[in-house]
Amino acid sequence: MVEGFKNTDAGIIPNDWNAPLLSEISNFENGKAHEQFIDDKGDYIVVNSKFISQDGKVVKYSNENLSPLAKGSIAIVMSDIPNGKALAKCFSIDRDNLYTLNQRIGSIMPFDEINDDYLFYILNRNRYFLAFDSGSGQTNLKKREILACPIALPPTNEEQTAIATAIKNTDALINQLERLLTKKRNIKKGAMQELLKPKGNWAVIKFGDVLKSTQLGGNYSNSTIQSEFPLIKMGNLQRGYISLNKMEFINQKADEKDRLHYGDLLFNTRNTLDLVGKVAIWRNELNKAYFNSNIMRMTFKENLIVSNFFANSLLNMPFMIQKLKDIATGTTSVAAIYTKDLIQIDLPFPDKTEQNRIAQILSDMDNEIQEFEKELEKYKMLKQGMMQSLLTGKIRLV
Repeated sequence: MVEGFKNTDAGIIPNDWNAPLLSEISNFENGKAHEQFIDDKGDYIVVNSKFISQDGKVVKYSNENLSPLAKGSIAIVMSDIPNGKALAKCFSIDRDNLYTLNQRIGSIMPFDEINDDYLFYILNRNRYFLAFDSGSGQTNLKKREILACPIALPPTNEEQTAIATAIKNTDALINQLERLLTKKRNIKKGAMQELLKPKGNWAVIKFGDVLKSTQLGGNYSNSTIQSEFPLIKMGNLQRGYISLNKMEFINQKADEKDRLHYGDLLFNTRNTLDLVGKVAIWRNELNKAYFNSNIMRMTFKENLIVSNFFANSLLNMPFMIQKLKDIATGTTSVAAIYTKDLIQIDLPFPDKTEQNRIAQILSDMDNEIQEFEKELEKYKMLKQGMMQSLLTGKIRLV
């Protein structure tokens, strides 16, 4: 044990900190069902699971306030699916007479001597609550379980406030960067709509006459158990880019012919009816990765298409997305786009000089967006490190 620290139910904390149960420093109330009072013109925001999990961005209104929430209280999600991302997620109430608490959401009101922002950061997705998720069935936190949560608590409100303020300031920087990033993405979207809108002097050629080669990925068994062979699947393909939010890995040695290389254009051949036909480009998001049999790697004839980056932008235009949906076959849940149909659609595109000009403009925008994304990720990592140090007393501010 490090000198000056002690081991408690709340973890290892400084000797002068306490580890009370939540029941000893706050009051708790359950929410109430609001379904019959939901009204788009209602005066009160319904604090439900979706509202909290989306950080207040998805809103329903009620014309009745059945369970009022006071400023300074903390709403907490009590139910979620196995391994869900909403369980124990919290929302800090910043105004009186605006929010009403829905069923299966709890309200925690700290006592006067407790800084509410500090308690919010301690409770939000606290590991104590997440341990109730067995991974095989709905998790329903009970009031007594929530109130039994041990809290690492600095001895004075002054220290609690200093910690909360430092974290809130970092949150403010993150929120500012997220707003700027959204603005940059919207500017790029507008530019794409204008630059890639077919013009009268554009050529129109069958997709098959532009294609140089296609290759489906390998049929691999895979799981979430990490290996040296990350697998890119249809869920990783977004409209124009790759998401690594949910990764799976190949359980055996992968075939090198299925390895991804910078600039590879990937086409999702099988998915739901709404999602089949997604196109994305690989930008070395990982040092090494492979793709599976629901994805097709495409190359284009260089004398017609200057680069995969231009093709990626063009194929993600709304009119091209619609063309791809039109040739999809299957049911709502299982659909496919077959190569024999893909090669028959018309592909409009400008001459190579104009392609290069468009590609350069969009590439510059992408580079700027990527810099913002790196900056945002840096601050998120900084916040995570700050919380680990400040909320355990490893770093003291007063």
